[in-house]
Amino acid sequence: MDATKSTLPSFEGNKKIQAVRAFVSETLCHIYLTGRAGTGKTTFLKSLSAFCPKQFLVAAPTGVAAVNAGGVTLHSFFQIPLGPYLPGQSDRSQDNRRFFRFSKVKKQIINGLDLLVIDEISMVRADLLDALDAVLRRLRRDDRPFGGVQLLLIGDLFQLPPVTKPEEWDLLSNYYASPYFFSSQALNRSDLVTIELETVYRQSDPDFIRLLNAVRENRMDRRCTDILNRQVRPDPPDQGYITLTTHNRRAESINNLKLARLGEKAYTLAAEVSGDFPSHAFPTGEQLTLKPGAQVMFLRNDASPDKAYFNGTIGQVTHVGRETVTVACRGSAGRAAGESASDLKDGPVVEVKPVDWENVTYKVNEEDNTIQQEVVGRFKQFPLKLAWAVTIHKSQGLTFDRAIVDAKNAFAPGQVYVALSRCTGLDGLVLTAPVPPHVLGTDPVVVDFMNRTAPPGQDLAGIFRAARAACQQTLVLRCFDCSSFRGLFFYFLRLARDNRNVLRIPGLGEPAELESRGRDQVFQVSDKFQVQLQQLMANESLPETSAVIQDRVQKASAWFGNALDQVFGRLLEKGSVETDNATLGKQVQNALDNLKQEVRVKQAGILSCAHGFSTTAYLRAVSSQAMADTPGNQSKKSAGSSTTDYTELDIAHPEMFQALKAWRTRTAAAQNVKAFQVAHQKVLVQIAVCLPRSKKSLKALKGVGPATVESYAEELLAMVDTYCNEKNIPGDESPEPRPAEQASEKETGTRRNKTPATDNAAPQANTRDISLMLFKDGLSVDEIAEERGLAATTIQGHLCSFIAKGELAVDLLVPDKEKQAVIAAVVVPDKNLSQMKEELGHDYSYGEIRAVVAHLQYLEAGQG
Repeated sequence: MDATKSTLPSFEGNKKIQAVRAFVSETLCHIYLTGRAGTGKTTFLKSLSAFCPKQFLVAAPTGVAAVNAGGVTLHSFFQIPLGPYLPGQSDRSQDNRRFFRFSKVKKQIINGLDLLVIDEISMVRADLLDALDAVLRRLRRDDRPFGGVQLLLIGDLFQLPPVTKPEEWDLLSNYYASPYFFSSQALNRSDLVTIELETVYRQSDPDFIRLLNAVRENRMDRRCTDILNRQVRPDPPDQGYITLTTHNRRAESINNLKLARLGEKAYTLAAEVSGDFPSHAFPTGEQLTLKPGAQVMFLRNDASPDKAYFNGTIGQVTHVGRETVTVACRGSAGRAAGESASDLKDGPVVEVKPVDWENVTYKVNEEDNTIQQEVVGRFKQFPLKLAWAVTIHKSQGLTFDRAIVDAKNAFAPGQVYVALSRCTGLDGLVLTAPVPPHVLGTDPVVVDFMNRTAPPGQDLAGIFRAARAACQQTLVLRCFDCSSFRGLFFYFLRLARDNRNVLRIPGLGEPAELESRGRDQVFQVSDKFQVQLQQLMANESLPETSAVIQDRVQKASAWFGNALDQVFGRLLEKGSVETDNATLGKQVQNALDNLKQEVRVKQAGILSCAHGFSTTAYLRAVSSQAMADTPGNQSKKSAGSSTTDYTELDIAHPEMFQALKAWRTRTAAAQNVKAFQVAHQKVLVQIAVCLPRSKKSLKALKGVGPATVESYAEELLAMVDTYCNEKNIPGDESPEPRPAEQASEKETGTRRNKTPATDNAAPQANTRDISLMLFKDGLSVDEIAEERGLAATTIQGHLCSFIAKGELAVDLLVPDKEKQAVIAAVVVPDKNLSQMKEELGHDYSYGEIRAVVAHLQYLEAGQG
């Protein structure tokens, strides 16, 4: 980045948008972008791709919010289960198979991510942010909060709060001061800059703006209350107004009643849904029932040059056709309000046609290794809905000239503020009754947070100056810090040394020699250079504009680039693992692949500094290499892999498994054949574990032959699609292939699929001992699985074998004695694991059940 782009932006007046752009582009700070309704938050989000040099992804807490933001849902993309997340849960819960089982593309995107944008952040609970933190740290192998990814959080805390059920808060209150996102433990370990947009574009009446601010900031006095209550009209007008109410039932009742009173014929217009577009994300009704005379609201801006309407414009239907609906709106630009019948009948008639809403996902552009959006589904419908009434919740983001606010049953802080702030002024505001005083206030926790993070007179210029310098200094240090892969290097060498008799690793050479060269030529030099850089930056705070630092960085780029090539070049080019022991081979290959990727990313960052350090160039080089489909990624596919044969112990979706069995019973009865002639239960197990979403995925499963695909593929895939859409999960989960010894273990511990015995083959018990050793070293089951390149269920089986022998206490896997007792009560000889899990429910994991079962086996053997 050149010096002209690094000059301090102007923050005077209302130029907060420039401040946000500067913080996003040139710092590593997490940013909370907020502001009153109508201050331009959504407009800023839409403009992000035009100026942001970083690799970013847009997400939102709900499907509808994600569609409106042009992004993905947090839960779906990051595979975070619904329900409360307790800090550290991912390390303890063994039934959470989705938490770290990501496709290659998702891993590439997450590894290359610089910036994560979360829209509607006010609806995101603190525990969801911490779950996201756990996912990012694990997948990126980075212990910094959120794995080093910068967050841009957009929303308004003074609007609707996150949904928190009392029973959920009973659990979460032990960890969080409040349910709001800012109570996240990970966020509190980070630097957060709050920037509040202040220029209001929706309202112009100064008295009304002052009233809204008083409601928003808990400053309602008698004068403000009197002004508000003067809007009460016991008999509100019947025509041209939209009613904002607190409950969906009330809004539907008003709309249905008004529609029924119209004497015209009703027409039902069906949406066209194509590709992947889940029903929970539909932006409007799949079935739209209209009549001439119906009052409707537009749900989109007019994309044509006419700009005849925009999101929130109220109009009256004059004609309903299959291809076109005509709506009377006043003025060529429409009005964001209901107009009276007399106002509308003389206005121009707008011809409305169906429009597309897009459901997007993200992919990696393999040509330049950038993150790009991909449209995976479309929802086509008329951008209209009945609009005599709408819920306050669904009115967020809309603007109305004339609105009736029915807030007497308001139940959450922020509801009244949201409703009032939809209006453009007092003239068009009608209240059905005085607003209860207890719902006029804002949560004091929110007010306190805003007062602390965005105080009056906030020195954004000074904060930016320090944050930009800290960003550049941090990235320069990180660029030449080789300790990021030092642990991976020595771990790989230890594996290679300890197993030299059963391994051959072309490209490695002598481990002791490589270790010495790595220590002397790379790690020790890197440590010393870190000290030099810190001393230089104590005087020259901005590396991009410092001639001294730039000269030192260019020389270091050449030196370290050569050193890494000399030490690691042969290993990167030719390194591979050859062994007859599939389990050991996979473990060592996984360690080698991780080392290769880290070294390549380090090289890419260092080489980007060949002509001096640039924040943009460095981030681009590192993210591009992190997303590259390297030879290491390819080797994972071939190193000891085989078609996986899952058992019922692997099933994490018992509802899907039961549905498949019911389908098989029905199909067999209809065809008058035995159930196994339709499909063996083993096949149903594979489908329930992997949730295939395509014929290709289905064919790849163990035991699924051409006859099954030809006869039942459509039915089976439809069942899986329905289940995945209902549960809001992506499917195609396919856990990492397990080694052959896990395919069918008997109680004796022998394996059905044996590899040829050799003098050098490690005994089978060795792999279990390794898991036990790592567990006793403090690693969790998931961490052991990742380090060894095995499935979590495999590691659970290893540990449970020691529990069954009395060599490992069950308390270490199930510390809760009450849980142990509850699980033990349902253990019956004729019950399988899936039946026990279904009976116990979501609070009990498969891993916990297996551990207790193993403990009971130990006790029954008379050894306890």
